[in-house]
Amino acid sequence: MNRNRRTAIVTGAARNLGRAFAHMLARQGINVLVHFNSPSSRADAEETARLVRAEGAEAELAQADLTDRAAAASLIDTAVARFGQLDVLINSAGVIVKKPFAEISDAEFDRSFAVNARAPFILMRGAASHMQEGGSIINVATSIIACSFPFYSVYAGSKAPLEQFTRALAKELASRRINVNTIAPGALDTPFFYGAETDESVAFIKQFTGGLGHPDDVVPTVEFLITPGARWLTGQTMFVNGGFATR
Repeated sequence: MNRNRRTAIVTGAARNLGRAFAHMLARQGINVLVHFNSPSSRADAEETARLVRAEGAEAELAQADLTDRAAAASLIDTAVARFGQLDVLINSAGVIVKKPFAEISDAEFDRSFAVNARAPFILMRGAASHMQEGGSIINVATSIIACSFPFYSVYAGSKAPLEQFTRALAKELASRRINVNTIAPGALDTPFFYGAETDESVAFIKQFTGGLGHPDDVVPTVEFLITPGARWLTGQTMFVNGGFATR
């Protein structure tokens, strides 16, 4: 094991954007802690780990239910224990609830905020203490935080805190040259997106951009953010959405 190689944690790395980020990091020679949520995602997480190793980097699987505070916090300790350091944190995991405001249950509200807001907060807090100088923290929000769409209230609402967490921590870690940013992707052609949509809603969303994006449309932004050239770019929210929403 090479303990001098940069190390990243990617939450929700079993599939979708998380897998794409993990694969990109491996191409940059960065070891990856591949987080997945539940045993049902293990096979997908193992495939992500295979892609990482095929690029010559090391991968460590870590299952954690992010609604559990202790499980979320344990990812930091696992990464440091396995690889000896932490250089990149990508909070990519998310849960989406799309339904009328009046029909959202307490359980759906609590789970949305636990995964989309509290878990990133816990991981950012841990990273603030353990991350190497010159590291990067990237939070994945959603472009819906810049516009108003019906039925996404708890999803957008639970992602919105990431902007404030990002702004505050960016200032606190600036002296250590750790940049902290949020990216806000638009609708992507992934199972995560389709799971909450109908054919009609997909067609409606496509009107804004001429089609859905792909994880490969988002990865280059994150790839830049982990480079020395992005040192002066911190505390920002970047909308990567083909013009779907602008701010």
